[in-house]
Amino acid sequence: TYGFQASVPSNGQYGIGGHQVFAGEPINEIGLPEAGRPVVVELYTSQGCNTCPPADQLAGELSELPGILPLSFHVDYWDYIGWRDPFALPGNAKRQKEYARALGSRFVYTPQMVIDGHIDAAGHRQRAVFGAIDKASQDLPVVDLSIDPGSGLVRIGVGEAPPEGASVWLVVFDKKHTTDISRGENAGRTLSYFNVVRGFYAIGHWRGEAMEISLDLARAQDNDACAVILQAGTNGRILGAATMPLRQDDS
Repeated sequence: TYGFQASVPSNGQYGIGGHQVFAGEPINEIGLPEAGRPVVVELYTSQGCNTCPPADQLAGELSELPGILPLSFHVDYWDYIGWRDPFALPGNAKRQKEYARALGSRFVYTPQMVIDGHIDAAGHRQRAVFGAIDKASQDLPVVDLSIDPGSGLVRIGVGEAPPEGASVWLVVFDKKHTTDISRGENAGRTLSYFNVVRGFYAIGHWRGEAMEISLDLARAQDNDACAVILQAGTNGRILGAATMPLRQDDS
């Protein structure tokens, strides 16, 4: 059972997706249960970063909440400090840099959370993260998107596409990994990571018309779950999202 509490301003309450969260009320009882689709929270993190563990823990808390989809994108640019992050994919840092340009930032950093493709928050600051999730949930584009678990068929409905169209991404992830870290800034610590991205693939392009895509999941046989995300351009607002387990949950 998760027991950390909502960070609240001086008036003693905080809004998450239209709910009022009062001081002392557990976050894990709130979430966004009535959201039309999950709010996507991309965490850019590294095992070589000593400010990242609180953000990694927060991603774990978010993964338990309805209506929120955290995804941990491990980056490799801190590997030189002395510890090579085993979950870092070269494309993750590239995606983060593209977000930096789109969001008007001159640099990338960890831990960074990008909420629904258009809001930046420091990943270890709970109030900023939940404020960004709240803000995103108040104006949530929802294009009908579903995954048939039997056939692996992705269905995207008719909608208003941005002028540049929208990318359809397949994200393959594992629910949890725990690592004993022996070098670098987190040497001597055993840390856990949640919804760890193990593959990120472009599988289609949407221009507003209904479409279907058959998922090729042969390369994801050893992973826990996948998500399909519809995103304006390549790094704009998230328009749709759905998840599907890839194997039986043993918990």
